[in-house]
Amino acid sequence: MNIKKHLTFAALFCMALVAQAQKLTSPDGNLVMNFSLNQAGAPTYDLFFKGKAVIKPSTLGLELKKENADKQTDFEATPRTDRDQLDEKTNLMSGFTIQDTKTSTFDETWHPVWGEESSIRNHYNELEVTLNQPSNDRCMVIRFRLFDDGLGFRYEFPQQKNLNYFVIKEEHSQFAMSGDHTAYWIPGDYDTQEYDYTTSRLSEIRELMKKAVTPNSSQTVFSPTGVQTALMMKTDDGLYINLHEAALVNYSCMHLNLDDKNLVFESWLTPDAKGDKGYMQTPCHSPWRTVIVSDDARNILASRITLNLNDPCKYTDTSWIKPVKYVGVWWDMITGKGSWAYTDELASVRLGETDYTKTKPNGKHSANTANVKRYIDFAAANGFDAVLVEGWNEGWEDWFGKSKDYVFDFVTPYPDFDVKEIHRYAASKGVKMMMHHETSASVRNYERHMDKAYQFMVDNGYNSVKSGYVGDIIPRGEHHYGQWMVNHYLHAVTKAADYKLMVNAHEAVRPTGLCRTYPNLIGNESARGTEYESFGGNNVNHTTILPFTRLIGGPMDYTPGIFETDCSKMNPSNHSRVRTTIARQLALYVTMYSPLQMAADIPENYERFMDAFQFIKDVAIDWDESKYLEAEPGEYITIARRAKGTNDWYVGCTAGYNGHVSDLSLDFLTPGKKYEATIYADAKDASWDKNPQAYTITKKKVTNKGKLKLTAAVGGGYAISIKEINK
Repeated sequence: MNIKKHLTFAALFCMALVAQAQKLTSPDGNLVMNFSLNQAGAPTYDLFFKGKAVIKPSTLGLELKKENADKQTDFEATPRTDRDQLDEKTNLMSGFTIQDTKTSTFDETWHPVWGEESSIRNHYNELEVTLNQPSNDRCMVIRFRLFDDGLGFRYEFPQQKNLNYFVIKEEHSQFAMSGDHTAYWIPGDYDTQEYDYTTSRLSEIRELMKKAVTPNSSQTVFSPTGVQTALMMKTDDGLYINLHEAALVNYSCMHLNLDDKNLVFESWLTPDAKGDKGYMQTPCHSPWRTVIVSDDARNILASRITLNLNDPCKYTDTSWIKPVKYVGVWWDMITGKGSWAYTDELASVRLGETDYTKTKPNGKHSANTANVKRYIDFAAANGFDAVLVEGWNEGWEDWFGKSKDYVFDFVTPYPDFDVKEIHRYAASKGVKMMMHHETSASVRNYERHMDKAYQFMVDNGYNSVKSGYVGDIIPRGEHHYGQWMVNHYLHAVTKAADYKLMVNAHEAVRPTGLCRTYPNLIGNESARGTEYESFGGNNVNHTTILPFTRLIGGPMDYTPGIFETDCSKMNPSNHSRVRTTIARQLALYVTMYSPLQMAADIPENYERFMDAFQFIKDVAIDWDESKYLEAEPGEYITIARRAKGTNDWYVGCTAGYNGHVSDLSLDFLTPGKKYEATIYADAKDASWDKNPQAYTITKKKVTNKGKLKLTAAVGGGYAISIKEINK
């Protein structure tokens, strides 16, 4: 061997690799991303914030399924492919050369239909890398966008001769961590996000996983180190890092699987019933993978990367899309005081054949005409927009757990629910009705009935729908977060737009900013909400974590406002307690952002505390401006928001296991203006477990030069209404 010639070639090869390296800097210069191909021709990137490593060198790419591969049913037993053993035809992970690179800058300000502010700046520097794979004559584009607050990247597949239809076996996007960070995580699961958050080091996830997995109506945990996005982390040297995805369309939802020896996360897509993880046709692209980073936790909450990576609004007319504050026939059934079902006599139901008029009512059915009118009266008297009614339609006697395809038709009411009279009565009071469509996860059945159900809503005065997907998905074997269901959820939203209807989807895939493109998607659940307070309780610090995790993708229908925290007062056999004080329940209307907010308790409980209820009546649900005053995940969050079209502000603080003391500066108020602040705070002896209904209400005159010192109890908080004095 000619050693000198070999060394010269190696040196030239290394020089070529260096020449391929690309550097991208954020507009403010604080973030730097480097891209290159490693010696195997694998795309590699890293990310730094103010000189600190955020993502260490990490590889990117996808692995395709072999053509005509045998049917695979046990996807959990199939090992992930080692990069050194890739089949050439299925490899979109290595063997690349750089064909072209382009850089550009983009800067715009856009105006959401509703939101946390009335205008959003979308400013980034972009690197577009076109990769060629000579062995297969295929190309792939990786597009990077670097904002002041983080990075987004995605895979793009142009139409080409040797890559048209393909099936994804797995996406292999890596996120190599720089240390054993503190993480706020829930188990990776193909079917639910309804878990309490665990706070631990990354290296502790494996040992804590079994405890973190709690029962649910449908769940599929895939790995002892798998977690879900949005994943929040904090480094020992004070960086806050959030991993998520944006613009999830026609693709499977991404989870993260941790190599806990090397502290490297890798993408893990949700499979279908066959184990396949995506069916693609060029030209196409993946969703964006996002890394939000800052040395100030408040900036994570303020980030708009997820929205900015989505397409602009698809609708030319959005006048029919309105934020909604509502009450509903719901909490009494959640606690077990009432019932969704009309009768207890039926062991099974066949729609169109079962005659409910020949059965005996159980006397607990909440969705009856008289009771719903009572809620309509309460909504009208207190300025609420709408009333939700669950359990109004035939079929609830055997709706769950039967793997039943034809469960509901979404148009046939029980005998004690007069649809026409409710429509007339609500209209006479100036109140809209909110429809409830529980699909029981029988998705084909819902799609069969969707047009008829939406037209029924239009005909009867409903302009929004709360949909649900409780249970295992039918068709059997599909998962809530797979590509097939992702496409269904978006189909439901776009179909609803044809009828000028708004959608609040529960048990659907977690949001990824699609509400920018389709703003009639006014809410989602997709996390553990208030209902779990009746099922045993949420962690005391739950609402200090959700804004850093679940809400990164979009608003949540958390259903706050529970004033009677002892569930046995609703149902003697329910011994759960809502882990909160009344003051914190008020704060959640500010800290848990949503254009869809429910006063979730029953009218009788509000009537006992009408002075505190005044805040729920007053608080806005659409905003011109938001200020993130204090934030530490798992500990406390304090946010101030200015109501749209006014100079009035609302402040909310939610605290965890350690309570919180705030020294608030009011410098966000307009200089020269005078305001009256109404402060709803925990009393000195307040606590979520022993004295949750102890609160104080004080009023004081304030200006932008003022300061307030306020204390939130353990599991407590405070809320402030600050209204301009125009005298």
